Amino acid sequence: MLADTQLAFDSVAAIYDGPRGNNALIQRMRDLSWRLISRLVPAPARLLDIGCGTGIDAQHFVQQGYTVLATDWSPQMVERTAGRASAHGITEPLQTARVGAHELHKIGEDGFDGAYSNFGPLNCVPDLTLTARECARLLRPRGYLVFSVIGRICPWELGYYLARMRPRRALVRYARAMTPVGLNTHTVWSRYYTPREFYRRFAREFELIDYRALSLFLPPPYLVGFYERAPRLNRALAWLDDKLGGWPVLRGAGDHFLITMRRR
Repeated sequence: MLADTQLAFDSVAAIYDGPRGNNALIQRMRDLSWRLISRLVPAPARLLDIGCGTGIDAQHFVQQGYTVLATDWSPQMVERTAGRASAHGITEPLQTARVGAHELHKIGEDGFDGAYSNFGPLNCVPDLTLTARECARLLRPRGYLVFSVIGRICPWELGYYLARMRPRRALVRYARAMTPVGLNTHTVWSRYYTPREFYRRFAREFELIDYRALSLFLPPPYLVGFYERAPRLNRALAWLDDKLGGWPVLRGAGDHFLITMRRR
């Protein structure tokens, strides 16, 4: 399963800065994560990027005065991150390592002030309890984790695929085990969570600070065409996301959720 997932992301690394990897809806979620991390872990600080992709987050934080270790299971994604750093003249503050979220034990250094992971790398980890244990080892006491995770309950996705008479696809997120999802003719193996299900894997080492829905009223990023065709409507939906995405009950839904934990 892990090898399949690695191959899938290697296959899209060259184009992942485009609409699939960083469209307007993704960037909107990314901005929320950036602001939260900057508030909880002010620069200068050491950050661990878990599942760095092409390095957009890592570049941002280095330019804001942080030191970042950017890691990913996909060697092609790590190469893209290193290339991005080189193209922008970034050297020492950004390091890269081909380390998956399931193998953080390979990182010898510790003492990070915070760690983040954006857009679902942790959904691809077979055993999150091991990842939680390694995150606790790597972080300083009271260090923060800020993760955006693909959620189990996405009303938009359920309605979208049911309307197209694809009930099996509509219910993919409700599988309890790792489940295959297609990406560029390859397979990504993922498990989907509610925020409380996800937190249970980290509860021994971390306390839960907060979580909120991302893209609850707004459509998921793969429906960015709808977002672009109806700007007035989607401005209103964005306002609802911002105002209501942190409310009880509602905050457990959405395409992703943004969860914050602190090392005990």
